[in-house]
Order: sequence, then C-alpha cells, then structure tokens
Amino acid sequence: MNPMPDAVHVTIDGVDVATYTLEPAISSPIGDVVFCHGTPWSSRIWSAAARHLSATYRVFLWDMPGYGRSMDDAAAPVDLSSQMRRLPRLLEHWHLDKPHVVAHDVGASVALGAHLLHGSQYSSLFLWDPVILEPWGSPFFGLVAENSAVFAELPAPLHAALVKEYIAGAARNMLSDTWIDELSAPWMSTRGQSAFYRQIEALRPEHTRPIADGLQHTRCAVKIGWGEQDPWIPVAQAVELARLLPNQPGIVRLGEVGHLAPIEAPEIVNSALEDWIGTAME
Repeated sequence: MNPMPDAVHVTIDGVDVATYTLEPAISSPIGDVVFCHGTPWSSRIWSAAARHLSATYRVFLWDMPGYGRSMDDAAAPVDLSSQMRRLPRLLEHWHLDKPHVVAHDVGASVALGAHLLHGSQYSSLFLWDPVILEPWGSPFFGLVAENSAVFAELPAPLHAALVKEYIAGAARNMLSDTWIDELSAPWMSTRGQSAFYRQIEALRPEHTRPIADGLQHTRCAVKIGWGEQDPWIPVAQAVELARLLPNQPGIVRLGEVGHLAPIEAPEIVNSALEDWIGTAME
C-alpha cells in the first residue's frame, strides 16, 4: 500500500479542504496531473497511481469536503453542485493551467461539472467508472438517501459492519482486509458515521443531469476506463457515454475488475494513465 504525503489544509470558499502534492524526486516535472475521487472514498484510492505518475509529473489530490480528512466542518455542503464549484477554485489555488485530470465515480461528475459549468480548462480527462448517466445509485444508496437520519443512529458496530460490507461489495474480487480497513477508516468515528450518511443523502441525479446534457461541449481529449464487472454501474454506460462525448473517445475495459480499478488492477490502471497522458501531451 502506497503512503500518502502529509495533508495540507486549505480554505476554499470558507470550507476546509485536505490536499496532497507529490513531485518528481530527481527531475523537473513535465506536466501536472489532478486526481478526483468518488464516494464513499477519498484521495487514498488514487495513492498508487499518484506515486507512479509523480516520477515525472507534479501530482495533486484532494479530499472533497465531507470525505477523508476534509470532514471537520459538519455544515459544509457536500452535494455535487457545491463540489463542482470548489474544484475550479482549488485549481486556481494550485496555480494550475490546464492540468491533466483523472477522475473516478462521482469525482468524474465533479471534474466534468467544473469544466462544463464553471469554465475549468484541462489538457485531458480520464474518467474511470464515472457517475454521470442515469440510472445511478444502488438500491442501498437509495434506501439510505431516504432514511439517512435513521441510519445515522445505528449502533457503531452495526454501522461499521454495514460500511465495510458496502465498500467490499464495490469490487469484483475480494479486497484485502487492509484495503477495507483503510477505505472505511474515515467513516468509523462518531463524526464519520454522520458524515457517511449525510453525503449519500446529498448526492442527487438532478445534479448530474446538466453535465449529461452538455457532454457534447467537452473541450478536451477524453478517455474512459471501466471495470467490466462493475456491480454498481453497468459497463454498457461506457459505450453510451463515449457516444455522447465529442470524437467518441476510446474505452479501456478491464475484464475481471469491478468498480475499484485503481485498487483492483493498479498496474494496468497506472500503465493506461501513463500512456494516455503521454499521448495527450504530444
């Protein structure tokens, strides 16, 4: 498991955001890469890819407010529209001009929303199992969204078991106990338990509809990656998404992989990212 650098906390529109930066150790970076995570994850999901690319690129990650190490403010809005507005401000804070962006799950809708609705410019965009087209959200997701206050009051052991089972169910093959513990850790405290159900309640398909409606206006090269055994979002959506985007971008299909390609198949994902970003820079 790849260690993350120490978090640097910055304030974006009055909200605390934990950020992480990695740079090449022995040479000057040849470009900038920004990673966006989804739910119920944090930037930790991209740790292997970030370490791999940081050999040649400056790499930036963030825990969206409400996730990871950015959940101190229980009043911070955690809906997708709010996250879409924060990303451009964060790119400004980092002084980034057209970075390459890699985004997973609802992080893909955040990255595309920042681009299509709020003017962020990218050199390229790699979307992994993105939450953009409807329908999205598992039956469990819908149940929690409608009853978040009830779930927030679960006894801690039941909450812990539920979260770990939910996280494990995203993968095609069994995740290691180490990874399950790592991904579930932010949600295990009293504050984390409340935050877990609050972010599910805040995620609404109506916030991704403007993105889906505007896909044809995407202004950068795009690549799509998808686990063919994704239990949460069918791989058929990859084909439909490619059809709606300009120039019908290519799709990287990973056969025996579920929704967590960066963890389930890190070497393949790292290679795909390196090849894609290198080609996009030519």
